[in-house]
Amino acid sequence: MAPSSSTPARRAHTIPADALHRPVLSRRVAAQSVFRGIRLRLLIGLVGLCLAGLVMVAIPACTALAYRLGTAPPQPLVSSIQSTVVLSVTATVETTPVPNSGDAADDSAIWIHPTNPSLSTIIGTDKKGGIAVYDLAGTELQYLPDGELNNVDLRYNFPLGAQRVALVTAGNRTSNTIAIYRVNPTTRQLENVAARAIIPTILIYGSTMYHSPVTGIYYLFVNDKSGVVQQWELFDNGSGLVEARMVRTFDVGSQVEGCVADDVLGSFYIGEEAVGIWKYGAEPGSGNTRTQVDATGAAGHLTSNVEGLTIYCTSSGQGYLIAPSQGSSTFVVYERENANAYVMTFAIDAGNGIDAVSRTDGIDVSNFGLGSAFGQGVFVAQDGTNDAGHQNYKLVPWQSIANANTPPLTIDTSWNPRQIGAAPEPPQHPVYLPLMNGQ
Repeated sequence: MAPSSSTPARRAHTIPADALHRPVLSRRVAAQSVFRGIRLRLLIGLVGLCLAGLVMVAIPACTALAYRLGTAPPQPLVSSIQSTVVLSVTATVETTPVPNSGDAADDSAIWIHPTNPSLSTIIGTDKKGGIAVYDLAGTELQYLPDGELNNVDLRYNFPLGAQRVALVTAGNRTSNTIAIYRVNPTTRQLENVAARAIIPTILIYGSTMYHSPVTGIYYLFVNDKSGVVQQWELFDNGSGLVEARMVRTFDVGSQVEGCVADDVLGSFYIGEEAVGIWKYGAEPGSGNTRTQVDATGAAGHLTSNVEGLTIYCTSSGQGYLIAPSQGSSTFVVYERENANAYVMTFAIDAGNGIDAVSRTDGIDVSNFGLGSAFGQGVFVAQDGTNDAGHQNYKLVPWQSIANANTPPLTIDTSWNPRQIGAAPEPPQHPVYLPLMNGQ
C-alpha cells in the first residue's frame, strides 16, 4: 500500500564509512584499559612484597646489630632464614690483643694447672707472628715469635723422657712445619721439644691432636686448603724430644681448617668451610668413611665459613660438639654422642665492658672448674673484630652458655681432661702397612 500523504516522510540516513569498525575499536580500548589496570595492580603487589621482604630482613638484622652493640635489651634473636633462635651470652674476660694487626689471632687451647686450677692458662696463636700464653685474667705471660702459627691443641701425659708432659702442637705456616712444645708447669710457659723440622707433604693449614683410647698413642691431624688430611703419630725419639711419622691420609673434598678429635669416643670432626661438618673415625685404620653432622645454608644451622671445632666432655661420655658459624657470628652446639643432634645456637654479645664477638676462627672449652673466675668451666673464642684494636680472645663462663638454653645444658666439672693418657703402661705402637690414600 502506498503511504498516505499524512504520514511523515522518512529522512535518508547516511552511515559513516568507519561506523562499522567502532564497536571493535571500543572493545579494544576497553580491553587495553583492563590490562593496564591488571598490570598496575600486579606492579603494586610486587612492590608491596619487596617492601615486606626488606622489612623482614632489615628488622632482625638491625635488631641483631643493636643487640651486639649493647644498645638493645637482651632477648633471643631469630634468624629470618632458618628460624633458629640465637641465645645471648656475654664474656667476662678478654685477653691482651695479639701484637700483629689485621686477621692475626686464630685459635686457642686451655691448659689446666696440675695442682691449682686458678693458675691455668690460655694458649693462643698469632697467625702473623707467633704464639702467646695468657693467664685467666687475660694478661699475657709469654709470647714466642716463632712464625705464622695457626691452629693449636694440647694433650696431657705425653711420655717424654722420664716424664709425662702436657704437649702442645701448632701448624707453622712460615716454615710449613709442625711446631711442638711442652708446658713447663712451674713457669706455665712453652718450651720447644721438636726433634727436628717435621714437614708434612702438604701445605699445613689446620690441625688437632688425638690420644687413642685403643692403643694409648698420641696423634696429630693436619690439613691443607685443598681438603687433604694427614694423620701423624707422635712419639719420643729416645732423647726426650718429639718425633713424628705419617700413618694415614684422606681427602675431605674442598677447603678445610678447623677440626677436633674425641679421645673417648674415637671420632674425628672436621669443618669443610663452605659445606658443613663431617665425622670420621679417628683411628689410623678408620679409612675415609664419614657422616655429615650439619650443613651450611638453608639445609642446616651453619653459615659459611665453618671454622674451629671443640668438644665439651662429661664423665658419662656425653657432652657437646661446638662449632663457630663464622658468617653469622654465632656458635652452634650439638650432642657429642650418637648422631650429633642439634641442640642450640648462641652469640657472644657486648656486656661487662667487653665488646661482642664476631667472625670467630678458633674456639676451645673446658668443663673443668678453673678457680673462682671460672669455677664451672670456660669457653674461649677468638674475636675477629675486637674493638680495642688488634684481635684477641674472649672468655665466657660455661654456666652462662648452659643456662641460656631451655632445658639447660649439662654442667659437669667432675671429668678431668688431665686423666687422658694417665695410664701407667707405655703406648703400644702398631705396625703400619704402606700408606694408601683414604686408608
